[in-house]
Amino acid sequence: MEHFSQVSLLDVIGELFSDEVSIAVSNTTEYIYYQPSMRIDLKIKPGDPIKEGTLAYKALTSGQKVSEFINRDVFGVPYHGMAAPFHYDGKLEGCVTAIYPALTEGKSVITVKTQDGWKPIPFQSIKFMEVKDRKTYVVADDFVGTHRNPLQKFEYILPREIFVRCHRSYIVNVNHIEEIYPDTHSTFLLKLNNGSRIPVSQSYSSYFRKLLGF
Repeated sequence: MEHFSQVSLLDVIGELFSDEVSIAVSNTTEYIYYQPSMRIDLKIKPGDPIKEGTLAYKALTSGQKVSEFINRDVFGVPYHGMAAPFHYDGKLEGCVTAIYPALTEGKSVITVKTQDGWKPIPFQSIKFMEVKDRKTYVVADDFVGTHRNPLQKFEYILPREIFVRCHRSYIVNVNHIEEIYPDTHSTFLLKLNNGSRIPVSQSYSSYFRKLLGF
C-alpha cells in the first residue's frame, strides 16, 4: 500500500463510476486530476486554472456541494454535474467534480412505455413523475405511462428551469402548478392544473423555495 500513489487511487475510484461520468479533482486554484468518460470530455488538463462559472468554482467559493446545469459558454460543451469541496484540519483544500453529459441537448420528449408500445411525450405536456411500486410513472395530459429510468437520472436529463424534484417520489413540472399550500403532513402541498396534489417534503423544501423564489 505504501507504493499506491494518489493518482492510482483516483484512477481506481474513477473506475467505480460508469462510462457516462467524468471526474475532476482540483485544489483551490487549479485542477490536479482529470479522467474523461466516453460520453463527455471537457478537455481539462492538470494545471489548468479553475474558471469562474464552473461547478468547481461555485463549490469552492460557496464552501458547499453544488449540483446544476452549466451551459456551453464555459467549456464549449453543456453539462450537468455535481461538485463537493473537501477540507483538511478545517481548511479548504480543494474540490471533487462529477461531470455528466447534458442528455437533453436536442431532445424535447420522453418516450414512455404503453400497453401496446411506446409514446413520445413532449416536455411541456408532462405534469409530474412519480415513483411507485418500483416503477417511474410519467403523468401527462390525459395519459399515464411508465419509464425504466429512476427519478435520480431524470434529474440530470430534464431541463431544470421546468422540472423540480420536490420529494423522493416526485418530480413536478412547475408550469403546471396552480397553487402552493402549507401542509401538516409535508412542508407544502402543490395543487396542479389537472387536480393532482403533490407533496413537497422537508428535505426538498428549501431547494424548492429557492428555485421558485418564495
